[in-house]
Amino acid sequence: MKKPPKETALEDRAIEGAKLYSPSTARNRDVIRDVLLKTMPQEGRILEIGAGTGEHAVHIAGALPEATWFTGDPDETARASIAAWVAGAGLDNLQGPHAIDVTAQDWEAALDDAPYDGIVSINMIHIAPFEAATGLFAGAGRLLRPGGKLFLYGPFARNGAHTAPSNEAFNESLKARDPRWGVRDLEGDILPLAQKNSLSLEEIVEMPANNLSVIFRKN
Repeated sequence: MKKPPKETALEDRAIEGAKLYSPSTARNRDVIRDVLLKTMPQEGRILEIGAGTGEHAVHIAGALPEATWFTGDPDETARASIAAWVAGAGLDNLQGPHAIDVTAQDWEAALDDAPYDGIVSINMIHIAPFEAATGLFAGAGRLLRPGGKLFLYGPFARNGAHTAPSNEAFNESLKARDPRWGVRDLEGDILPLAQKNSLSLEEIVEMPANNLSVIFRKN
């Protein structure tokens, strides 16, 4: 395997053909899957936004045989990796990828497999402009069925403070790379977006390495 150039990825990723391999996904995919199985719909249509390499999609869709898992990413290289992982997995319930850029106005209008029972975004909103979080919640408010759920995973600040020195250092490194990036404050940044788009906070699950899984329900 050889290593591709870094883009939005914050790690060195191996590549085999079109498939990208993420070290962080290898570390956290089991715990994320386990929380998803406890908190998200077990059937229906689920859309993963910012699906990256496609490894999470394969890992989770295989554990949700009654759900159809759709994928999307704005990056062409990522979509090629997702397509390769989808093709190699041979799962009937795994679809994609869509070209999805949540910073684009009315990005969800082109999706012909909506509405969804769940939307998932893993490690996305801190390595994108805040407009990505704004667009994600606006789209979720329109795409989710009543009672559908939005699942976020990643690092968050709480009430204006970082939850660990490592998260504070990570935030500084993100902003050094792109001033528009950064660890988002759950109460200050994210909950207002949820309220604006008819989503209610349902559950917060503490995860390894000072990350959180945050689950919202469509009103």
